Amino acid sequence: MGILDSLENNPALRSALGQLGAAVLPAVLNEVLGSNNQGGLSAIVAKLQQSGFGDQVKSWLGNGQNLPISADQLRAVLGSDTVRQLAARYNIPVDQLGQILAQELPKAVDQASPEGHLPRTA
Repeated sequence: MGILDSLENNPALRSALGQLGAAVLPAVLNEVLGSNNQGGLSAIVAKLQQSGFGDQVKSWLGNGQNLPISADQLRAVLGSDTVRQLAARYNIPVDQLGQILAQELPKAVDQASPEGHLPRTA
């Protein structure tokens, strides 16, 4: 089971995005975490590290509790325009999308890095 599969089946996430339906949620997450505009999970991690969020990223890659990142911090790294466009494309309120991404990105990085680092294809 891949990262997107586990996120798609997350009951809390599905509840928060009930209006999207199970078919649209993977597309939203793939667009952010995939290789589209943001360059993939590795590129997002690199952007976070360059933007001063190295401690958070380190906690997501390592064992133990994941340090949080706020929706505003994540929006600053990804770009407000990108988040707004993504929210508009999938008809999700921007604030709701930001909160979900802030909640799910640490989990996605954590799941993709069982050995403490992202695989080259992430």
